[in-house]
Amino acid sequence: MATGQIFSRTTQALFYNYKQLPIQRMLDFDFLCGRETPSVAGIINPGAEGFQKLFFGQEEIAIPVHSTIEAACAAHPTADVFINFASFRSAAASSLSALKQPTIRVIAIIAEGVPESDTKQLIAYARANNKVVIGPATVGGIQAGAFKIGDTAGTIDNIVQCKLYRPGSVGFVSKSGGMSNEMYNTIARVTDGIYEGIAIGGDVFPGSTLSDHILRFNNIPQVKMMVVLGELGGRDEYSLVEAMKQGKVNKPVVAWVSGTCATLFKSEVQFGHAGAKSGGELESAQAKNQALRDAGAIVPTSYEALEDAIKETFAKLVEEGKITPVKEVKPPQIPEDLNSAIKSGKVRAPTHIISTISDDRGEEPSYAGIPMSSIVEQGYGVGDVISLLWFKRSLPRYCTHFIEICIMLCADHGPCVSGAHNTIVTARAGKDLVSSLVSGLLTIGPRFGGAIDDAARYFKDAYDRNLTPYEFVESMKKKGIRVPGIGHRIKRGDNRDKRVELLQRFARTHFPSVKYMEYAVQVETYTLSKANNLVLNVDGAIGSLFLDLLAGSGMFSKQEIDEIVEIGYLNGLFVLARSIGLIGHTFDQKRLKQPLYRHPWEDVLYTK
Repeated sequence: MATGQIFSRTTQALFYNYKQLPIQRMLDFDFLCGRETPSVAGIINPGAEGFQKLFFGQEEIAIPVHSTIEAACAAHPTADVFINFASFRSAAASSLSALKQPTIRVIAIIAEGVPESDTKQLIAYARANNKVVIGPATVGGIQAGAFKIGDTAGTIDNIVQCKLYRPGSVGFVSKSGGMSNEMYNTIARVTDGIYEGIAIGGDVFPGSTLSDHILRFNNIPQVKMMVVLGELGGRDEYSLVEAMKQGKVNKPVVAWVSGTCATLFKSEVQFGHAGAKSGGELESAQAKNQALRDAGAIVPTSYEALEDAIKETFAKLVEEGKITPVKEVKPPQIPEDLNSAIKSGKVRAPTHIISTISDDRGEEPSYAGIPMSSIVEQGYGVGDVISLLWFKRSLPRYCTHFIEICIMLCADHGPCVSGAHNTIVTARAGKDLVSSLVSGLLTIGPRFGGAIDDAARYFKDAYDRNLTPYEFVESMKKKGIRVPGIGHRIKRGDNRDKRVELLQRFARTHFPSVKYMEYAVQVETYTLSKANNLVLNVDGAIGSLFLDLLAGSGMFSKQEIDEIVEIGYLNGLFVLARSIGLIGHTFDQKRLKQPLYRHPWEDVLYTK
């Protein structure tokens, strides 16, 4: 392991299994240290995606949430620390998955009780691939003034008191997370503070050892002395003894192994940690302290004397000119959270909406990051604006032209269809534009204009599963489901919908691939053999061609394509387009001053 520094002021982490408090503590520490970017790049919450709102100082930020480790690593390639807050049941599997990601360099496993066999496997993999594991059963670690893991060092008040907002000269490593907090305070009282502190965890088989980190500290120029806090049980401290005897450590080491009181008990005592149990004389605190003392470490006679030993060692280094004590700086004030600030009147209120498609702050609005002036100056059309606001990217011109063609072809289909009829009736009742428009839009659904998404969904599923048209149609028939996008009340095999032909002609000319459309045409060929009105309608044409647009453009992942179809983007095209016609019908009725509509009784079948 050896090497040197593993954290810096630019280090970013992925946080597994969302916990609000430790993440907020990390972000508050970032702000306290004056970091420019948050140390948490992304959150991994299995089965969930989106954003989590948290504070970075006074500013509220949205941190991306990913459902898988692989997706998070791909989205944040510079985040090289994995902080695992999974339970002991899943900590090993998720940690191993993270270790296998090329972007991950350091893993901290917080959970206690991880099976020892699983931990050994993690350790072997990490060492073979030159990666660092901190834990299991750890609170984490901290580099003062730069980066901290989860709840390391506790509250902001404790961090300030321990001077952890700026780097000192001491490297510290311990098995215990709780005792680490105590030692940070002790070290801050008698030195200029720590440079880096690590709690390796109290399990029998820690992912990294006391000596691993001492050897690292020895290679960090800013670390001038080291403090080690061990405990009875295990033989980890002896690897440090050997390293010191071999001359691998050339900086002062102040050490203490706790648990000397174990000799007062008549039987073997299990202390708090799984590894804190003496398995013989060599594993006793007394034997370890003596071995460290013999190897050249500065070992006091008791824990109470440890503070003085650290103080004297630091003072000697200052006197020798090896340490220039760090000048104190005043850290910024962390804003109080809402609940604790209400009484004092210091409040920061969370936002209630997240928006990623547009921004109206500043001198001019922007769509997906593109200023309004650029959109006008560069001659963007309606299709381009839709690509920015719906898909959050600039699609190629043939794609935006296709969108515009769809809007034009679907804008209206006469006054007799249900949507137009409702709008006309509402407008003639004297209602306003919005009411008339909405009454027509509310008829859009699986029976009127809402089949584009279903057509895309079923065609895609059938094509991707390599179903023949026969297998696809007959399977739908068995399920009692009409094939969306197939069938028309007026058009026939010998009288095709002109709109469908226009769309197909455009796609064959401009699209890189029309595999889904050609599959839809094959399905139409089969359905026409059953009935002459089972033609590919405009819903089916748009649905299949939009799949080709998304897949052929190379700008969307498979997951994004599935999400677009699932959310209802394609039906959105019909809603947008038909709104133009419905508005036109509203204006037409009001311009003609048409009276209240009453349906003729001759057109109603009255029956018992």
